[in-house]
Amino acid sequence: MRGGYLGLVIFMLVAVSAGAVIPADTAGASAPSYSFGFKKSRNGELPSIDQEGFKPILKQHDAIFLGDTSTKELYMTFDNGYENGYTGQILDVLQEKKVPAAFFVTGHYVKDQPELVKRMVKEGHIVGNHSWSHPDMSRIPAEQIKEELERVEEAVVALTGQMGMQYLRTPRGVFNERTLAVSKKLGYTNVFWSIAWADWDRNQRKGADYAFRQVTSQLHPGAVILLHTVSKDNADALAAIIDEAVKQGYTFKSLDELAKKQY
Repeated sequence: MRGGYLGLVIFMLVAVSAGAVIPADTAGASAPSYSFGFKKSRNGELPSIDQEGFKPILKQHDAIFLGDTSTKELYMTFDNGYENGYTGQILDVLQEKKVPAAFFVTGHYVKDQPELVKRMVKEGHIVGNHSWSHPDMSRIPAEQIKEELERVEEAVVALTGQMGMQYLRTPRGVFNERTLAVSKKLGYTNVFWSIAWADWDRNQRKGADYAFRQVTSQLHPGAVILLHTVSKDNADALAAIIDEAVKQGYTFKSLDELAKKQY
């Protein structure tokens, strides 16, 4: 499973850097599909999705790209496809710094790491949906999308007692108008991101200082930060990232507190 997941997350490099259009082909999906991308923030300027082609459908379906850009708030999110030994360390830092986060888990993660999932909820974090088997949801029927999401939600609720599940991070960052519409009808808010770097490749370690610079150089009001827990660099840099953000006047908030979406 780990090897398969790693192969899938190679798509994240594209998702971080560009909003490439992917041809739709199955399940009757006539609308174009996209790999989420954005123009990165630099020197405090806001990031942008104006040129990516998908901004109207994100707004139409109330997806999250940015929070309130008039206030210095940040939202910490992590993708958990499989465990690489660093999530416990990340949870320790979040607990010490009193920072809430959202962890988007796959079915594999829930089955493989039940104690970590329980700990996430126990310590006040949100556990979100990253699908059961990490498919390209733009290429599967609506009923299969429903099954992918329901299996994760049912497993997490049974395991942790969390009251339902309302946030979705689409696998590989791939989506189209249909996937947004189907998941919204199922009660989900799609959560994209406005800060990210190519941290998903565990074989490309560049050190904590590099991870620190990648994240802090992109800080901006209303940011949704995407990090992958498979990265040792992220785990080792997390405390310093949080401290630097706080030093700059930022406050970390839960996705449940994101009251104003901006695009």
